[in-house]
Amino acid sequence: MNDQQPKTTHFGFRDVPVDDKQKLVGQVFTSVARNYDLMNDLMSLGVHRLWKRHFVAVSGVRRGDRVLDLAGGTGDIAALLKPVVGDEGDIVVGDINAAMLNVGRDRLTDRGLVAGLQWTQLNAEALPFADNSFDAVTMAFGLRNVTDKDKALADIHRVLKPGGRALVLEFSRVQNELFGKLYDFHSFKILPKLGQLFAGDADSYQYLAESIRKHPDQETLKGMMERAGFGRVDVRNLTNGIVAIHRGYKF
Repeated sequence: MNDQQPKTTHFGFRDVPVDDKQKLVGQVFTSVARNYDLMNDLMSLGVHRLWKRHFVAVSGVRRGDRVLDLAGGTGDIAALLKPVVGDEGDIVVGDINAAMLNVGRDRLTDRGLVAGLQWTQLNAEALPFADNSFDAVTMAFGLRNVTDKDKALADIHRVLKPGGRALVLEFSRVQNELFGKLYDFHSFKILPKLGQLFAGDADSYQYLAESIRKHPDQETLKGMMERAGFGRVDVRNLTNGIVAIHRGYKF
């Protein structure tokens, strides 16, 4: 008789079987796909737009680069990167959720952004690309929803060209205690109510607030990237650490 218990991981503050997390996260993002901009505005009070612009500005991406944007289904980062890589470069937008990809592709197509963009449904833990394929890999507000983050970081390292860089923009640990208390109040008391009011979906917004608190803090994620093989990993806090940019290089 096998008494071994199934492996579990966190889904927000709940423990769930590892094999279930991907499906549960998928349900959340299918639910919020059409209201994703609203969700980000409610979660960040609109500041996410500035964070993303800064993220691209410090990315080091250059004209002619080939970039993989993971968890990029909204198209936000791809739209900011496209004028940077220019006609000579190209961007592969990857997301595990088909609904998110469809929303992002439609939005960018409506803006006339078609050439040099590829849209691929994929799992960040098993990227369907050859070794040394990209000059840069970006991931904005997606790593916290990945089940096996170490596996994803290792595969990101694999597909980067030597000298390439990985950039992760993600919610992190607030550095000021008083500010952190205000942020917690907004996240757990206000955000789910706003989600219910504007999107008819309090549970998804509750999960998103919880998932932020379960995500590795700045130093932990830096160590994870270093173990995945990245060198010169640096961390840049934005808005007192509500979010952080982690950048690492493949040598």
